[in-house]
Formats: sequence, C-alpha cells, structure tokens
Amino acid sequence: MASVSVRANAAALNDSRTAFAGSVTVNRGPIATVAANTGAIVAANLGDDSVAVVRADAAAVPALVELDGAPVAVSLTEDRAFVVTSAAEADCLTIVDIRTNAVVAEYPLAFTVTAVAVSPDGKRAYAARTGDDHVDVAVADTTADRVGTIDIAAGAATSIDGLVVDPSGRRLYVGVSTATGSRLVVVDTETARVHRTVAIGAPIRQLAVAADGTVYVLTSDLRNRGVIKTVDPARLVVTAGFAAGTLPIDMVLSADGARAYVVDYDEVSVLCTLTHEVVETITLGARATAIALNTPGDRLYIADVDGQITALRVPAPAPTYAPFDAAAFADMRELAQV
Repeated sequence: MASVSVRANAAALNDSRTAFAGSVTVNRGPIATVAANTGAIVAANLGDDSVAVVRADAAAVPALVELDGAPVAVSLTEDRAFVVTSAAEADCLTIVDIRTNAVVAEYPLAFTVTAVAVSPDGKRAYAARTGDDHVDVAVADTTADRVGTIDIAAGAATSIDGLVVDPSGRRLYVGVSTATGSRLVVVDTETARVHRTVAIGAPIRQLAVAADGTVYVLTSDLRNRGVIKTVDPARLVVTAGFAAGTLPIDMVLSADGARAYVVDYDEVSVLCTLTHEVVETITLGARATAIALNTPGDRLYIADVDGQITALRVPAPAPTYAPFDAAAFADMRELAQV
C-alpha cells in the first residue's frame, strides 16, 4: 500500500524565493514521469503498472490506478490523465478520470509508444510510436472514439523523444532523433500533416512551449552536454542556444517562458531564459527522474528514483489580473503534510 511522508530537509535550496511545500512517498518504485494540473499530481510507476493520483489539498494516501502495462508517459487536462503504456501483448493509450480514479477509455496501439500529449480542450490525444523502420503519431479523437495516424519520418534507429501541443491547439511539435542527428517536426493538427521540419542536432530529451508560442528544445549528448534551443514559431528557425547542465533528462517551462527547470541527475537547475544563466540549483536527497509545474505555475513537483514526489513553492508567472482569476485560485492549498 502506498504511504505518505514528509521530509522537510530533503531538498537543499539556495534561493529564498523557493520553499519546501511538502512531499509524498508513493512507494511503488522509481517514478518514470509526473504531470500536474491545478489540484492534482499524477505519477507513472514504471515498474508497478500503475499511476498514482495525488490530490494536492487532501491529507490521504495517494490513489493507485492499475493499468495493463508499464506507464511510459502521462499528460493531463483538469479532470483526466492520458497515459501511454507498454506491454508484451500491446501498447495502449489509457484515459483515467482523476476525480473518480477510474479507467474510462482504452485505445490499443501498434508498435512501441514513447510519448503522449493532449490538446488544450482534451478532445484529441497524441501518442508517439516507433516501428521497425518509421515513426508516427496516433491521434485518438476522444469525442468520436476513433484513432487516426500522422506519418512523421522513416528510417531505422529513429525515435520520437518529445511531443507537445502549442497553447492554441493548432500545432503539434514532435521531437525526432536519429543516429545522425535530430529535428523538430511541426504538424498542423487540423490537416494532420507535417508542415515544416527544423534541424536541431543532438538527441532531443524534452520539448516545451511558452505562452507566446516559442518552442524550447532540450538536448543532450556526451559532446555538447545539455543545451536548450529556442525556435521562433513564426519563422520556424532556431534563434538561440544555451547551456543546460551536464546530461539533463527532463525540462519544464514556466508559463511566461522566463524560467526553465531542468532535471540533471540529482539536481534541478533553474535557468533564466533571457540571460541564459543558472539562477538557482535545487539539490534533492535522491536522483530526480521527472519534473512538472501545476497549472497556476507556483508549485514545482519533482519525482525521484525512490518513488517520492517533492513539492516546492516557486515564483508564479506575473498574472494578467481579472476578478475571476483571483477567485479561481483563492482556495489553492499546499501538498498535504501528514
């Protein structure tokens, strides 16, 4: 059974603007990936064939939802988790209602799934797949309950290592890596066709899109180490590149694009995307595996190999004030400390 614990000294912080806000031990082995929305965190338990749903405002044991395979990636809307799983029989896109903690839909998929993304309205889920000599994206229309395919690239030793939908829902960005380099494939979601390809270089580890549409591409290899490249959404060209750790594996971007949080072994580096400087380093008590920000952008969740999720209060993006904004987040609580 999962357990909840708090280790207030588990994270060493060197900036008073970041503060410990609680922790949860899922106790189901290493966490492969984590996602968050306004009030919930979902962790993928790779070795346990389950996801853990943690309510940020509830002093309760995380709810475990069993799956028919190992969860590889998770993407969230406010009420549903979209999980791609890998199993000997077949890979699958599974949709979980995170209010009831129940599986509400399953879409069996051919080939090997590697990533997942969901449209802002939750009506389309995109699952990256790798075959023997090609990669593509399966598109599940959750309203019509059908699955289509977007062909991305052909060739052996090709994989999709990142998948993200822009805030408008009109573009899907696909990070494709090969033995000789990598590229960002831009897909028009309305036509389900490849619109443009942008050369990147080193293997892609993660993608993120800022509110203004700028695409951030995290890469790493032994020669260049960690690098973040920015892509202009209008011209679709690389506009900048800056160092981002030694061998980073994950990244999340603040909603305003001002900060990039990068997982680099047992540290999380906070980078200013304007100056390209490391403004803070967060050191954990265990090796970090994944990272996520909640919807308001003021809580950072870091998962690790010990099966723990650490919550930190971080500076929120400067809001565009409206009365409903103040009401919407008035009841926001900490990750429960029990």
